[in-house]
Amino acid sequence: MSLLSDTNVALGVTGSIAAVKTVELAHELRRRGASVRAVMTDSASHILDPWAAAFATDEKVTTEITGAVEHVELCGREGWADVLLIAPCTANTVGKLAAAIDDTPVTTCATTALGAGVPVVVAPAMHEPMYDHPGVLDAIERVESWGVPFVEPRIEEGKAKIASEETIVLEAARAAGPSPLDGEHVVVTGGATAERVDPVRVLTNRASGKTGRAVARACYAKGADVTLVEGSVHGSEPAPWADLISVESAAELCEATMDAVSDADALVSTAAVSDYTVDAAAEKIRSGQELTLELKPTSKVIDAVREARPDLPIVGFKAETSGDDEAMVAAARETLERVGLEFVVANDASVMGADATRALFVTGNASEAFEGTKEELGLAVADRLL
Repeated sequence: MSLLSDTNVALGVTGSIAAVKTVELAHELRRRGASVRAVMTDSASHILDPWAAAFATDEKVTTEITGAVEHVELCGREGWADVLLIAPCTANTVGKLAAAIDDTPVTTCATTALGAGVPVVVAPAMHEPMYDHPGVLDAIERVESWGVPFVEPRIEEGKAKIASEETIVLEAARAAGPSPLDGEHVVVTGGATAERVDPVRVLTNRASGKTGRAVARACYAKGADVTLVEGSVHGSEPAPWADLISVESAAELCEATMDAVSDADALVSTAAVSDYTVDAAAEKIRSGQELTLELKPTSKVIDAVREARPDLPIVGFKAETSGDDEAMVAAARETLERVGLEFVVANDASVMGADATRALFVTGNASEAFEGTKEELGLAVADRLL
């Protein structure tokens, strides 16, 4: 199970220099489970050889519309594509979309898709002054009013650079649907909290935040509005698809989570929250001396949320070090019953930081083993949350 399993993506490529990223994007779409067929403008073909697109997709590339009516075969009402993803999309093509001008293979496919009800996703890339042109902004607003999502570019070095592959893939997955969590607000906590010992040192743990990100992405792909309350993570991409709240300590995470769940429909608590804190020294503690730290217990986030929101569906995570399934199930079930959770995901702490995981889904009277990537675990959590 992947974000784009059994999804057909028609990948429209236009004449931005970001077309050189098409091979990587096509590979990423396929790695996430999609079948991909590229459609290219003539301008794009001058930047990226269609042969390279064919190599990346393992499919024939459409570079012109012929009597075979490729646009209908791809994006018509009974067409092949589940979603048309235009990435990169130039200012020129944005204007044509807004004006229903279809004089390239990509714009002809877009006109067909919009008329046939096939989802369209646009990832613009151009120089920043072009992106800020009033006419381009008006065109974007008009196309967005038709229900077409734009994947906001990264503004760097005076250029509106194409969004990250992860973000584009996620928007394609959300558009391709189905969207069973549409209109729901899901709060996800993730990452590791850290307790200050002095202005330099902290007490923390080895959690990477990968599971929290995977759950949040899966809920977003299924249509939810996601708030991600995140402690320390290393190397993560920005999360433009979520309302991201970065915190440090267990107290900060608890406060931010309590604020976020005030209007939430569900909470998935994956964060590795510090169980203990200390009174931090005002200045750096000098090294070379024996030192005793007095640890004080922190408050339990899910307990606080349950007290404030008695009927809120909550999913808990429980990490143990025993390596024994029965012991993990017993510990998970104790938390489940104490707080009144929907289910608990129990796993061994040895998976912290890894891409693959093994976990146990624990309910009141049963447990089910899971093995796979953390992305697959995120999707499994979202499915069970439904």
